[in-house]
Amino acid sequence: MHIAYLITRTDEIGGAQVHVFELARCLLNRGVQVTVLGGGEGTFAAQLRRAGIPYQHIPWLVRPIRPWIDMQCFRALRTVLAQLKPHLVTVHSSKAGWLGRLAARSLKLPVIFTVHGWAFTEGVPPTRRTLFALAERLAAPFADRIITVSDYDRQLALRHHIAPATKLVTVHNGIPDVAPHLRAQPDRNGRVRLVMVARFSPPKDQSLLLQALAGLRELPWELELIGDGPLRTACQRLVAQLQLTDRVHLPGECQDVAERLARAHIFALVSNYEGLPLSILEAMRAGLPVVASNVGGVHEAVLHEKTGLLFPRGDVAALRAGLHRLITQPALRKQLGDAGRRRYEQAFTLEHMVTRTWMVYQEVLQQKPIATK
Repeated sequence: MHIAYLITRTDEIGGAQVHVFELARCLLNRGVQVTVLGGGEGTFAAQLRRAGIPYQHIPWLVRPIRPWIDMQCFRALRTVLAQLKPHLVTVHSSKAGWLGRLAARSLKLPVIFTVHGWAFTEGVPPTRRTLFALAERLAAPFADRIITVSDYDRQLALRHHIAPATKLVTVHNGIPDVAPHLRAQPDRNGRVRLVMVARFSPPKDQSLLLQALAGLRELPWELELIGDGPLRTACQRLVAQLQLTDRVHLPGECQDVAERLARAHIFALVSNYEGLPLSILEAMRAGLPVVASNVGGVHEAVLHEKTGLLFPRGDVAALRAGLHRLITQPALRKQLGDAGRRRYEQAFTLEHMVTRTWMVYQEVLQQKPIATK
């Protein structure tokens, strides 16, 4: 068995990259031959090579839509797939999803598209939503299956008539466990430490979190905003304007996120739109209570008033109220954090994701017998 994974960006390690890495690593350990294909030689490519996962660069694969370059990329991708002759191609992210489906279908290779959040989701500007929905509707027939990482995204695809229900399947994200010493103690004494792990880019809204906390100056809290991105500088300016420089820390990208979560009391994720964010699963794994925007598939992981607190997109007053409750009630933090840890164990482990994904792979391959090389 040989599976080829295709993803657009290798200059960052986000949710889609982590998803591909964990699947490839687990299947490789089980004796499955895997090759990851991507558009560059960035951080993600280096991580794959350190882990012993075969990686191959696809020339011309870039995120922006550029017809001439995209045509060159299609040809390069088709050549590489013809040489590799994988039994199955799985594609991740919009650009790789489009070109990968076309290239695989042209070679009569089975292909699965995994959606890590539709580009036409709620919260995206209306014109973009319309254009991206049309593009996905046109590309859907070239995939044998479409995996969504949340049921929200599956239902969204059905509402927009992207593909028939028989072609769409939900497989929730899953992540590997951590050692017991990396579990948080959200009810411990001391200044309450809040953490948000997210890229500083338009889908996220660190500024709303800062505005909410600015109204809680009388409470003993500090905030760590982990991540990097184009809006980080603007966020630093806002921290200064709100006179929160002594309470808010921006360490950039960190390799010790699990350790930082273990030292925290509360995890926050403020977003305009999402699929099923891995950062929330990491917080639940650590036993942290979560306060998050109720967007995308977030509510499928965070159960309101049971494992965390959800608030409507952009509602600073509701966010502030939720933060006030968690900062001032240690027992509530522990109750929600413990429940979140149990929910992670029940539904969002890596083993759960790999097993369910492998079942989808087998269903597709049984429908399309493996070709002889």
